[in-house]
Amino acid sequence: MADIESKSPFSPYRADGKLYGFVCVVSGADQPVGEAIIYELAAHGAACIYACSPHPTSPPSLPPSASNTKIIPYPFSSSAEDSTLTLIDDILNTWGRLDVWICSSGLLGPPSITNTTPADLAKCFEANTYGPFFALKYAPPAMGKLCEKRNYPNAEVKDVRYGSIVVVGSVAGGYGGCWGPCYTMSSHAALGVVRSGVAVLKGSGVRINCISPGQIDIGVDLNNFDMRGMTDQLPPASMQSKESQHATIGLERAGLPTEVARVAGFLASGFSSYITGANLVVDGGASTMCPLTVPV
Repeated sequence: MADIESKSPFSPYRADGKLYGFVCVVSGADQPVGEAIIYELAAHGAACIYACSPHPTSPPSLPPSASNTKIIPYPFSSSAEDSTLTLIDDILNTWGRLDVWICSSGLLGPPSITNTTPADLAKCFEANTYGPFFALKYAPPAMGKLCEKRNYPNAEVKDVRYGSIVVVGSVAGGYGGCWGPCYTMSSHAALGVVRSGVAVLKGSGVRINCISPGQIDIGVDLNNFDMRGMTDQLPPASMQSKESQHATIGLERAGLPTEVARVAGFLASGFSSYITGANLVVDGGASTMCPLTVPV
């Protein structure tokens, strides 16, 4: 088996799944899920992670085991084409390579159609689908650039074209009624970017996949929650009672940002080298379990 893997054209990744040498982009770095993804990629040994958000702050402090990873806070609008192009130029000029692009920013939008305006709908489509679209359009050519081993921590040579694009969407991309029309419609569209991307990326060595989280506890209290959903990506777990979680979620609890991040690390690494176009649902089993069928 080891001999087969060594001769395979699809094995540019390390067998242990580590990301040594990888240069990564994570949007939504100021959100709990985005920050957790940064920690996860650093734990895998990524050389550099661009922590992208509209108003970046100091990068999170990493444990000693991940101290070789350089985190660069980067001002970035994921829905702006020029921001995407400028970021890619900066990365290639500085590092000579790009390997992972994770879109983890987005908006909920209003919870009902009654208080949803066309402007709200446009904002949600812009926030939830433009980023994945621009990543699909512009990141693959940069991921195809090869480079020699450079003089920075965790550096590695890149002699094969490869890359991984990961879109953090929502279970709202697979069914309705999760939140409101804006979120459901734009989440379906984000998943459409991933599915259309398989044919777009054919022959490029770049993979694209989606993560669809369900109920994720992002530590937001209802008293501070934006009920119109125009600043938040995911509803807080406190919007559903413990009793409701116990009844409707297979694992009987809300998920954690780190549990979404671990899936992102998997999709970025060689452990997922034969996975593209997939939608990995991270919801504790809620979307496959109908409460009406649960024995009383």
